[in-house]
Amino acid sequence: MYIPHSEEKTKEILNTLGLSSLEELFSHIDPSLLEKTENLPEPKSEEELRRYFKELAKLNKPLVYFVGGGAYDRIIPSAIWQILSRGEYLTAYTPYQAEASQGTLQALFEYQTLVCELTGMEVANASMYDGASALAEAVLMARAIKGRGNKVILTEGINPFYRDVVKTYLFGYQDLLEAIPLTYEGTVDLELLEKHLKDGTCHALAVQYPNFFGFVEPLKEISWLAQHYEVPLIVVADPIALAILEPPGKFGAHIVVGEGQQMGVPLNFGGPYVGFFASREELVRKMPGRIVGLAEDVKGQRAFTLILQTREQHIRRERATSNICTNQNLMALANLLYMVLFGKKGLREVAIQSLSKALYLKEKLLELGFEVPYTGKHLWEFPVKHPRAEEIYQKLLEKGFVFGLPLKRFGYGDRLLVAVTEKRTKEDMDQLLETVKNMI
Repeated sequence: MYIPHSEEKTKEILNTLGLSSLEELFSHIDPSLLEKTENLPEPKSEEELRRYFKELAKLNKPLVYFVGGGAYDRIIPSAIWQILSRGEYLTAYTPYQAEASQGTLQALFEYQTLVCELTGMEVANASMYDGASALAEAVLMARAIKGRGNKVILTEGINPFYRDVVKTYLFGYQDLLEAIPLTYEGTVDLELLEKHLKDGTCHALAVQYPNFFGFVEPLKEISWLAQHYEVPLIVVADPIALAILEPPGKFGAHIVVGEGQQMGVPLNFGGPYVGFFASREELVRKMPGRIVGLAEDVKGQRAFTLILQTREQHIRRERATSNICTNQNLMALANLLYMVLFGKKGLREVAIQSLSKALYLKEKLLELGFEVPYTGKHLWEFPVKHPRAEEIYQKLLEKGFVFGLPLKRFGYGDRLLVAVTEKRTKEDMDQLLETVKNMI
């Protein structure tokens, strides 16, 4: 236990509280919870603890990742976090005072601009918590746009974790969630989709691009159906994929959201992540979060400021679009630096390398007896099928490889969702393949 006060100060505090000892202060804790405290080791100094944990860290085994499912192991330029470690970025939280936050506000303005360029949309906010909550907020926004209906269509190709978050958000509304199944190509069944849109009760249609299984959805056809039946279209987009795919804005999407972790944010036990959120300009008043805009100060000089904050803390509760209280400033700036440092050509190269390596690995896995259960076109993520999938996954984990995401929890017992990024070398893939070959 670390006690910051001197003995004299501690006694003074206890006297003020009418207590005689520290033990009495914690007397409300169930005594059974303290039974094993006598076996605790002796206290260590700061240096001793540093050495202890350093030795403990050596027991960790580095892993080679062939897994995605919404979080990807990509190359991160060292310059990104060197720049973000500067005090003006690292300690900046919420830039309410524009006169004191011009640097942060300008960077977020540039972030919004690049998100618009990437998605093909007209306006973007200054980021969300993560991709899952961004999708949920988009569904609520679409609900407000449509103004009627009690059904949300989330295709089976949407990340199941994202679907769970949407379900939680909509609990109070009691909306019906429909999951349109995939065809043999691994993309949404358009005939079934149209059937569910025809009844006029749908207020939001969401599709992932590429989808959870890595296949590229027919966004042009999906968008036509959404427009024909006047249902707001939400696209959950992969930001790296947008470097080589047509942007959702080109197909008439109303809202585009996604997860920005791939762009400069390392894997770290599930967070922090950062969601991006973009829409058509005509819908900006219904957008959650906050938007940074370019204005002029009293001297006519360029100035950046928060121009839209549609939450109940700033406006009347009944007019608020969301209770989102903040955004992921630091992670959004990591995204900005990633896009700036790589540029259009660099982002495209990241995507192309990931795709070409994935095709190489898939070809070799097929030679070893694996199957791909769908026939459609995918990028760097694809499912593989094998009767011993779970066993192979566990054995490879012991060898230092994370070979895909086991899909058993989602109802696909013999499948693994494999992802290959530009970070994986041919040596990595060949070592994996040789290890798999020896165990089959």
